[in-house]
Amino acid sequence: MAWILLIVAGLLEVGWAIGLKYTEGFTRLVPSILTGLAIVTSMLLLGTAAKTLPIGTAYAVWVGIGALGAAVLGVVLFNEAISPLRVLFLSMLLVSIIGLKATSGASH
Repeated sequence: MAWILLIVAGLLEVGWAIGLKYTEGFTRLVPSILTGLAIVTSMLLLGTAAKTLPIGTAYAVWVGIGALGAAVLGVVLFNEAISPLRVLFLSMLLVSIIGLKATSGASH
């Protein structure tokens, strides 16, 4: 269950990271509220997952999901540049996230 919570927390991190763009410096009310809710919920879920998972693993996976998701959505939603090297490094990040899960030794 902790891994499911951690993955949801990471996806919410993607949501709030992308949401920051839509808040326009927290000057738009609805995107600001949604972004704030995503931040709080993401942190609460991370904290809950970290009760049973090693904090280093939980935090690295949470950040990795957030960074990978934000980078991919940046390309898709905001036409950010993509290059073969960027794809390579994002792929390495994905492999690192999977590797942390596979080697965590936790069955939660």
